[in-house]
Amino acid sequence: MARADTVRFPGRLLFLTEDPAGITRQLQGHAHAPDPAPDGEGAGLRDNISTDEITPGWVCYYYDETLAEYCLVGLRGGVIQKGDVKNGGFSVVVSGRSKGCGSSRETAPYSELKAGVGLVLARSIEKIYGQNAQNIGLLTSTDFGLLPRIQRGEAIPLEEFTRGLDPISADIVRAGGLFEYSKARMRGEARPPVVTTLPRPMTLSEKILARHCLTDLSRDTVGVPALAPGDALFVRADVRFSHEYVTPMADALFRGAFGEDARVTEPGSVYTFRDHLTFLDDIMPEAHVKMGLRDVARRLAVVQEDFAKVQGVKHYGEVENQVGRGSHAICHNAVLEDIALPGQVVAGTDSHTCMAGALGCFAFGVGSTDMAAAWYTRDVRVKVPETVKVHLRGALGPWVSAKDVMLHLLSQPFFRDGRGIGKVLEFTGPGAFGLPLDERATLTNMSVEAGGFTGILEADEVVVDYLVRRRGLDPEAVRARVVRADPDATYAYAFDLDLAALVPMVATPGDPRNGLPLGDLGRDVKIDIAYGGSCTGGKKADMDMYARVLSQAHARGQRVAPGVQLYLQFGSQDIRRYAEEKGYVAVFEAVGAQLINPSCGACIKAGPGVSGRPDEVTVSAINRNFPGRSGPGQVYLASPYVVAASALAGRIVAPAA
Repeated sequence: MARADTVRFPGRLLFLTEDPAGITRQLQGHAHAPDPAPDGEGAGLRDNISTDEITPGWVCYYYDETLAEYCLVGLRGGVIQKGDVKNGGFSVVVSGRSKGCGSSRETAPYSELKAGVGLVLARSIEKIYGQNAQNIGLLTSTDFGLLPRIQRGEAIPLEEFTRGLDPISADIVRAGGLFEYSKARMRGEARPPVVTTLPRPMTLSEKILARHCLTDLSRDTVGVPALAPGDALFVRADVRFSHEYVTPMADALFRGAFGEDARVTEPGSVYTFRDHLTFLDDIMPEAHVKMGLRDVARRLAVVQEDFAKVQGVKHYGEVENQVGRGSHAICHNAVLEDIALPGQVVAGTDSHTCMAGALGCFAFGVGSTDMAAAWYTRDVRVKVPETVKVHLRGALGPWVSAKDVMLHLLSQPFFRDGRGIGKVLEFTGPGAFGLPLDERATLTNMSVEAGGFTGILEADEVVVDYLVRRRGLDPEAVRARVVRADPDATYAYAFDLDLAALVPMVATPGDPRNGLPLGDLGRDVKIDIAYGGSCTGGKKADMDMYARVLSQAHARGQRVAPGVQLYLQFGSQDIRRYAEEKGYVAVFEAVGAQLINPSCGACIKAGPGVSGRPDEVTVSAINRNFPGRSGPGQVYLASPYVVAASALAGRIVAPAA
């Protein structure tokens, strides 16, 4: 059912200010009267409100209207409690730059919508969050000129919220959401625009998307000669996957939209993963147990398994081995090891799906609604993004890694100011291709921390050799899949980095874009926890780095510092076997590390390694450190080298030369 041509917001406006007292006053019923500039500058509004703050991990055990009760309960400062937003009569939420950064969880905008919010207004809005909002019918805008009109009670033309959108996104907004649009599209009543871009030099991502552009839904034909940034289209996905945090919500949406008997189209290209909440029982706070959340969370895995069986899709579940219970693999590690191929389009319900870009495929995260629709249609909507070229030259120093490259890159004003939102990061140059595959995966994985659409590198002989050895593929067949950018392609922005000039980095708590050289930290930061794991920090190359530092310590008879807990977690069972065969496991145990089977775990506050108190300090090899992400403590991001060295020293340090 299409929306009306105009919309009113009769409720109150909630301004998410830097001053917690200002938010408290609004929750108590007082109006807030800022005097912002037209773009929201100078209003004292909070920047970088992540989806972890809108719906913390434990809130995501729910996937129905219960989410409304917990809207924004994770907001830093702890000023918003259960029911505050829902019961406050708010119809507009206003904040600063980079609203909705972080995880792709659609529960975040869904909680706002079901709490009565009709409009999210922010200086800039992250790509996945914004698309999820469109999909469920939550309006968004960056036009602060709307504020006085809303406050006067004006009926705002719907076109104010479609201005600047691509034609497909605009039609989805007009339809009231993706499902209404999709059903109209399946009936032939809604049609995406015909791509008319003439042949032109293209970037790597543009070439892949052009090959996957759906040109005729009824005939199932794909491929156009060329695309350009701004073109709106649907792309045929070669791989679709989801994890247990999201599968149940997507399943409910899928059946609600397409019928109880709806079946996934081409189930052979669909995968489910039990990898996020595997160890939740081990660390769930007693308060959450008393709320009944243990049973709610366990139900997610059951619903996912039932979905996989009914739909006939491959499920990566739990395993039991000498390390104990765990997951078969973290989804992103498994996609690299078993599933994705060069030149493919990969869609997953996780923001770090872009990690697969290391294989030369276009991989990106989507929300529950996008995935539910894609299960049926096999395609996902895309507005062709601009591409940022990141040219790397030289070679990394002996204690510097790809994690340091990304922390340095993310700290640049271009990304801190939000100019990277929705763009592709294409890594190239001799420095990039001189890195092993696992280190390339760190680059693409953390591209989403820049607000990027995805990260990608051209597949080369390193990738070919990996796929031949790992999967027994024919090398010529793999080479035939490789896509390369045109040498005269146009890029929106370009970076040129000399890897030899980089030093060990650290990102201070609150945002992965808070990077600075470790030597500039300026104080002695004592730690309680050192965590090496997650999709970003649990690969084979990461195990090599941990082992390099810890083997030297073991030879000196050194152990993890008193009072520090060192956790090392494998990204997959194959990575665990690798560490065993290399002798790393014996070294890790000898120095006092606690080993953990694969799972997202502490990275999403759902496994060993989470902090328990606000005053605890963690140095972590994970990809993001938004408030509350890994517990209430302070999380510093660093490379595997720094994590291992800090565990030995009891404070954040780089390895000794």
